[in-house]
Amino acid sequence: MNNVEDKWHSHSADALIKKLGSSLDGLSLEEAKRRLGIYGPNAISIQPKTPVFQRILNQFHNVLIYTLLIAAFFTACLQHWIDTGVIVGVVMLNAMIGYIQEEKAEKAIAALKNMLTPQSHVVREGKHLHMDSSNLVPGDIVLLHSGDKVPADVRLLETKNLQIQEAILTGESIPVDKNCCIVSENTPLAERLCMAYAGTLVTYGFAKGIVVSTGKRTEIGRISSMLESIPQLATPLIRQMAIFSRWLAVAILFFSLVIFLFGIFIRHYPIDEMFIAAVAIAVSAIPEGLPAVMTIVLAVGVTRMATHQAIVRRLPAVETLSSVTVICTDKTGTLTKNELTIQHVITAEHDYFVTGSGYNDKGRIHLNHQEVNLNSHPDLLKLIQAGLLCNDAALHKENESWHLVGNQIDGAFLALGFKANIDYGNALKQYKKNDFIPFDSTHKYMASLHHDHNGNAYIYVKGAPERILDMCSYQLQNQKPITIDKPFWYTQITKLAQNGMRVIGLAYRTTAYSHANLLVNDVEKNLIFLGLIGITDPPREEALHAVAQCQKAGVRIKIVTGDHKETARAIGRQLGIDVDQVLTGEDLDELDDALLAKKIDDIDIYARTTPEHKLRLINALREHDHIIAMTGDGVNDAPALKNADIGIAMGLKGTDVAKEASEIVLADDNFASIVLAVKEGRTVYDNLKKLILFLLPNDAGEGLTVFLAILIGYTLPITPLQILWVNLVTAVTLGLALAFEPTEGNIMLRKPRASREPLLSGFLLWRILFVSILFVVVIFGLFIYETHRGANLYYARTTVVNALVVMEIFYLINCRKIYDSVLNFEGLFGSLPVLTSISIVISLQIGFTYLPFMQTLFEAKPLLLTEWVIIISICIIMFVVIEFEKWVLHAIQKRKNSLHPTKK
Repeated sequence: MNNVEDKWHSHSADALIKKLGSSLDGLSLEEAKRRLGIYGPNAISIQPKTPVFQRILNQFHNVLIYTLLIAAFFTACLQHWIDTGVIVGVVMLNAMIGYIQEEKAEKAIAALKNMLTPQSHVVREGKHLHMDSSNLVPGDIVLLHSGDKVPADVRLLETKNLQIQEAILTGESIPVDKNCCIVSENTPLAERLCMAYAGTLVTYGFAKGIVVSTGKRTEIGRISSMLESIPQLATPLIRQMAIFSRWLAVAILFFSLVIFLFGIFIRHYPIDEMFIAAVAIAVSAIPEGLPAVMTIVLAVGVTRMATHQAIVRRLPAVETLSSVTVICTDKTGTLTKNELTIQHVITAEHDYFVTGSGYNDKGRIHLNHQEVNLNSHPDLLKLIQAGLLCNDAALHKENESWHLVGNQIDGAFLALGFKANIDYGNALKQYKKNDFIPFDSTHKYMASLHHDHNGNAYIYVKGAPERILDMCSYQLQNQKPITIDKPFWYTQITKLAQNGMRVIGLAYRTTAYSHANLLVNDVEKNLIFLGLIGITDPPREEALHAVAQCQKAGVRIKIVTGDHKETARAIGRQLGIDVDQVLTGEDLDELDDALLAKKIDDIDIYARTTPEHKLRLINALREHDHIIAMTGDGVNDAPALKNADIGIAMGLKGTDVAKEASEIVLADDNFASIVLAVKEGRTVYDNLKKLILFLLPNDAGEGLTVFLAILIGYTLPITPLQILWVNLVTAVTLGLALAFEPTEGNIMLRKPRASREPLLSGFLLWRILFVSILFVVVIFGLFIYETHRGANLYYARTTVVNALVVMEIFYLINCRKIYDSVLNFEGLFGSLPVLTSISIVISLQIGFTYLPFMQTLFEAKPLLLTEWVIIISICIIMFVVIEFEKWVLHAIQKRKNSLHPTKK
C-alpha cells in the first residue's frame, strides 16, 4: 500500500482516502499506532558507520604506503631512527588527510535526516494535534500552513492559494502553485500539482492532505537509498598512482632481490653485507617525499581554487578536473542568475525589446533598435502601469545592491518600471490600491482595485495569458478599446513560448468610483487586453565566455535541468550549445541504456529530468570513457553528485545534502568558477608531472648507481643515509617549489587528458631514463675522479652528495618547462618559490658539508673550492645537455607535424 511507485497523483481524493483506509477526520489513535508498527517511524534511517579504527586502517591499504612502510622497516634495521621517523611521519600524514576527507563524505547521508520537519499539524479522530513528525503514518490527515516544511509525501485534498518551493527535489527555486486536481500517471514530479513532498517548503497559503508515503518510501527517502548504494569513485590520479606504486614496488623488490642473490651466490659476499646492500637499493629507489609533496601540490591547488570561489572538499578532486571531458550543469542560478527578466513586451501596436537583466534599473526599452520615449507610446505606458499596480513585491537598492522582497515575476515588473523611468512610489500614491485578489492556481490570475484622485477607479489583472484572454472582450489599440483579435494573441503567445519565455498577459477595465470590494465576478468578463510580456532567466554574461572557453578546451557542456524543454533550448541557443536535439525525461524513459549510450554524445540538452535520469546520463557517458563533472544544488542532485567523477554543489542556494555529496562547492554559484577550477586543475596536473619528472631521475639515478656498484664489485659512492638526506631535502624543498608554478599560456587550448593516460607516458619515461643516466655518469665519474686523485672515501662521498644536490638545483630549473626551453629570463629567474627553495637547499648543503655535528651524522668532510668549481661546471654542462635534448625533440615533433598535418 505505502509504496513510492504508487501513482498517488492519479487517484481521486475519495478513491485515495478509501485505498488508504482513512477519512477526513483522520485515523484513530489505535489504528495509527498499529500502522506505526508496520511502516516504522517517518524518518530516514542511517546505516551504521564504519568503526573509526577500521577507517584508519583503510588509509594504509595502498601499495605505495606499503612500499614506504617497507622503507621504514629497512631504515629501522639499519638503526637510522631519524629516517625511520620521517618516513613513518609521511605515512601518518597521508593517512590522516585521507581519514578527514572520508569523514566529511560520510556526512552526506546523515544530512538528509535534517530535511524532515520535526513537528506536524495532524488530524486524528477529528481532533487537531501538534505532534512529532516521526509518528506520522500513511493515511494520516495533515494540515500545511505558510512556513511549514512538508513532513511526508502528501496527496492534497484541499488547498487555498497554496504555493510550495520544491527546489530541493526539482532544482527550480520559483514556488509552484498547487491544487487538488488529478494528473495522469506519467506526469513528471515537477508537474504533479496535487502532491506535496517531504522536505519541501510551504511559502504561501494553506492545505489539507493525506499522507501517502513516509520515511524511506518518500521521494527524499528514495534519494537517500540511492546515495547509500553509490560507492565513492577513485579519481584518475588515485588509479594511476595505484598502478605506478605497484610497478614501482615490484621493480624495487625485484632489483633488491637480484642484487642480494647476486652478491651471495656470484660474489660470495656475507649475507649481512648483502642485506645492507639490498636495503641501500630499496632506500635509494623509493621516493620517500613523493606522497607528502604530491599532497602539498594538491593543497596549493585547493588554495588557488578558493580564490576563484571553488571550495575543494577532497584533495584528489583538484587533479581530476584536468581530465574532465563533460560538464553536466543545471540551468537555473548556475548558467543563469535565477533573476527573472522581462525581455519582450507585445501590445496590439508594437513588439518592444527590453535590455538588461536581473532585478535592477540597468537597461532600456527599445523599438526597432531605438530607445523608446514613453510619452509617445501610451500603449506601453498603460501595460507597464498595470504590471506595477497589480503587484505585491518590493525592490530596493542598498549598498549598491538590489534586493527583491516578494514574487519573482512581480520583481521583474518592478525592474521594468525602473527601466522605463516610472516612479513606482508615486504611481501607488496616484492610484491607491484598495482591494485585491491574490494569485490562485485555480483561477490563474491576480487582480487589484485602484482609485485615483480624479474620481476614477480601475481594475488591473495579470496572469496566465490564455486565462486572461478568456476574460477579455476587447484589446487596447490606438488608445481605445476595439474587438479583441484572439488568434493574433495566441500566435504571439506561441512565438514567445518557443523562445523559452514564460508568458504573462495583462488586462484592465474601469469601474465605478464607489466600487470598494473586489470580487471574482468583477474581473472575469469584459476586460480590455493590454498585451503580453515575455519573461526569461537570461544567461550570465560570464557564462557565455566560460562556455566558449570550455569548447576551445575540448570540454563538452550538457544542460541537465528540471525546466521545460523550450526554456532549456533557448538558454542553450544563447550560450552557443547545440540545440538541434533536446531530450526530456519522458524521452529518456523510452530509451534503453544501450540506445542512450549510443545517442549521448550527440545530444547536449536534457529537460524535465529526475535523479534517476541524471544517474543514467552519467553511466551512459562513462560508456565513452568520459570524465564527468556534475553540478547540483538540491537533494535530488545528491546521487548524481556522488556518482559523478566530480560533484560540484552550489554554495549559496545548495542544500547541505548536495554539498556533502560533492567534491567541490562553488561559493558564488557561478558556472564561470567551474571553468576557472578546470584551468587550475590542469595547472595542478602539469605541476604534478613536473614534480614526478623532477623526483624520479634522482631516485632512479641513485638506485642505478648502487645497483651498478654492487654489480661490478665497487665501493658504494653514496651511503643509504646520505641517499635519504638527498631524497628528503630535495623533495621537500626543491620539489615543493614546483607546486607554485604558474599556469602555462596554452593550457585551455589543449584537449583534456585521457582518463586512462598513464602517469608516466612514453615521453616522460624517456626523459626520466635520459636524466637518470646523466646522474649515474656524473656520480660515478666524480667518485672515480676523487678516489683516483687520492681523496679518502668520506671526502669522495661528500663530493658526490653535493654534486647530486647541485644537479637537482639545475635540473629543477629544467623542469619548469617540460617541453619548452627555459633559456630566457622568466625561465631562469621568473619564479620566487624556485629561487627561495634553491637558497634554502644551498644553506642546508653548506651545513651538511661544514657543520661538525652534520659531518659526524652523515660521515661528511669539508670540500675545497676546487671541488665546488668542478661540481658547478659539470652541472652547467648537464643543464645545457637537457635543454639541447628538448630542442631536438621539439624539432623532430615539428618535422612530423609538417609531414603529417592534422586533418580538419
